[in-house]
Amino acid sequence: MLSPVSIASGPFAPGALARHVAAAVWRGSELGGATARTVATGFSALDRQLPGGGWPTHSLTELLMPQAALCEWRLLGPALPALMAGGGRIYLIAPPKQPHAGGLAQLGLSADQVLWIQAATPVDRLWATEQIVKSDPAGTVLSWLPQARPEQIRRLQIHAQSCDAPVFLFRPVAALSEASPAPLRIAVVPAQGWLLEVRIPKRRGASFDDALHLAAMPGNLEGVIPPRLQSVPTPAAVPSHPETSDAWALGRIAPHSTADMHAPH
Repeated sequence: MLSPVSIASGPFAPGALARHVAAAVWRGSELGGATARTVATGFSALDRQLPGGGWPTHSLTELLMPQAALCEWRLLGPALPALMAGGGRIYLIAPPKQPHAGGLAQLGLSADQVLWIQAATPVDRLWATEQIVKSDPAGTVLSWLPQARPEQIRRLQIHAQSCDAPVFLFRPVAALSEASPAPLRIAVVPAQGWLLEVRIPKRRGASFDDALHLAAMPGNLEGVIPPRLQSVPTPAAVPSHPETSDAWALGRIAPHSTADMHAPH
């Protein structure tokens, strides 16, 4: 007859765990640590609430928004120059609007560092995203997958575990009602003035039920709008004109490096 084993003492006691095992365990009341390197987001308040202190690599991050092309660049823009410093590229898969070289330059990015992949159908988008993530590219992957199902995201997460580039999936906020294999899920909406309201419905470790309000005014407007008006509501901050707060439609010039990629039939 087997006897029960106590985990309060003996070889199974928490203090007796191997060091590498103990480092991977966290209490439910604590923020989990990172299992791979992270990249600073550019917002110190957000970094403090993310495992490892930044955007994760070797993992998926879901960014959920009420409307596509609303505030993607304002949230990710501060982190992108550091990701590109070593010769990396930004892989844009099925973006909802045509990127603009001038808007990217205002973020400190060159159009030559952008690969824009046009994929019209959900199948093509998933296939293109999977192929790029599997190639372990240098830089970062941004993919718009509004119709992805949990099992499809799980497959991408498996591939992302071997990818050293941060991988971001943009999905509608309504997807919060569905379970997701992505270890990190972040919901973001425009807030008063030029702030972004950020919530973290899923992260590794303790839950975070509060909202963060991040100052995210586009760099090209900082010298135009007086400081006294930067914290009050403005027409440009409402969702009906998202192009004024992002790098999508500041002009009509497409990035220099573009490509089409389609799944084989």
